[in-house]
Amino acid sequence: MKRLCAILVVLLAVGSATDVFSQKPQRRHIQRAGNTGNLPFSDAVLAGNTLYLAGRLGVDETTGRIPDDLEQEIRNIMESMKSTLGEAGMSMDELASVQVFCPDLTLYGKFNAVYRSYFQKDFPARAFIGSGPLLRGAHFEVQGIAVKR
Repeated sequence: MKRLCAILVVLLAVGSATDVFSQKPQRRHIQRAGNTGNLPFSDAVLAGNTLYLAGRLGVDETTGRIPDDLEQEIRNIMESMKSTLGEAGMSMDELASVQVFCPDLTLYGKFNAVYRSYFQKDFPARAFIGSGPLLRGAHFEVQGIAVKR
């Protein structure tokens, strides 16, 4: 009897169980400035308090090309992620998971040297994955998932 009363109290407090499970998280699609929308994906999708960042390359936004300087390519990626997170009201420290795709695993240390400078304290979970060739001759493609605190 006590268990039944407790269930009734919970249902009265939050509505019926079907109401709780039928609510869908609100979604917002984010397109960064400069993305013309011609490509069949969003730069990020905010679903509830979770932001899904599309894979991004280190393209120089003024030239549209991958820079010759490897460190600049990495900074371009990280700044792009930071900007997209900012549009969702988030920071780099809210990244929970990151995947880095790289056709040359010997670049692991060079990537880490720049990557670590973008975080205040704790790093997100991360995979550094050997890949085949990347679009535009990029050395890295990075995607991530952030959860708003």
